[in-house]
Amino acid sequence: MHQGSRITAVGHYQPARILTNEDLAGMVDTSDEWIRSRVGIRTRRIAGPDEPVDELAGHAAAKALAAAGLTPADVDLVVVATSTAIDRSPNTAARVAARLGIPGPAALDLNVVCAGFTHALATADHAVMAGSASRALVVGADKMSEVVDWTDRSTCVLVGDGAGAAVVEACAPGEEAGIGPVLWGSVPEMGNAVRIEGTPPRFAQEGQSVYRWATTRLPAIARQACERSGLEPADLAAVVLHQANLRIIEPLAAKIGAVNAVVARDVVESGNTSAASIPLALSKLVERGEITTGDPVLLFGFGGNLSYAGQVVRCP
Repeated sequence: MHQGSRITAVGHYQPARILTNEDLAGMVDTSDEWIRSRVGIRTRRIAGPDEPVDELAGHAAAKALAAAGLTPADVDLVVVATSTAIDRSPNTAARVAARLGIPGPAALDLNVVCAGFTHALATADHAVMAGSASRALVVGADKMSEVVDWTDRSTCVLVGDGAGAAVVEACAPGEEAGIGPVLWGSVPEMGNAVRIEGTPPRFAQEGQSVYRWATTRLPAIARQACERSGLEPADLAAVVLHQANLRIIEPLAAKIGAVNAVVARDVVESGNTSAASIPLALSKLVERGEITTGDPVLLFGFGGNLSYAGQVVRCP
């Protein structure tokens, strides 16, 4: 029987350009007050035309690797969650491996849109438990600015670009697993509620459908993810939900019952960064010392495909 796995380090990266609500008000018919009251976002980071998704991912991955005290040669699996990579091949994971000089890893991309990172983390955890990987780099990276319609005021105010990464390693013999069992699933018949489709691809969503689903159906599922780890929601030190909208995050966190937890609210400064949002927010909590090593943290991704995946992890 192979050991479980744990996250040993995290890292994140955001492009330098900050786009404020005031900037957006000069582009479409909107205002700072309208945006903050409806989605809670104040700023977002936007990548330049010469900053592809794999570059964002590579920066975050390099930071996580450095924080873990590892070299590129120590990594044997790279999993990148993204839905905004323009090129099909080489995939983003292979390009990240090339950027970092990782020799010969298994390199796979995973597209579950906003729930991508928690799916990728589970995939890496399963690979380590099955004995097919020993150290994995798991990255969530998206460049939503490239797929949004900047004339559509209902969606362009939501999105930002960025990347977050985690190093996943096998636990020592006898050590308790640091990544709990995943609870994952989807609602395929409602998959059209969030879309990135067409040529060129464009992001669109049925905001009310997503809001209702997230605030009514997901709390019970998130609580089940805690139960799978043998924890009560009150035991959680932090809750890191997909950073879609403050008006979804706050009710969902409250309904989970995580009364003692720090609730990540990175959406306020980063917007919705799709697969990047959970590792980005987690890395910032770690960096600021708001959670400490060993703390139980619920990660819960949801959105595109109306997919969801959640697990409790121990803070690196």
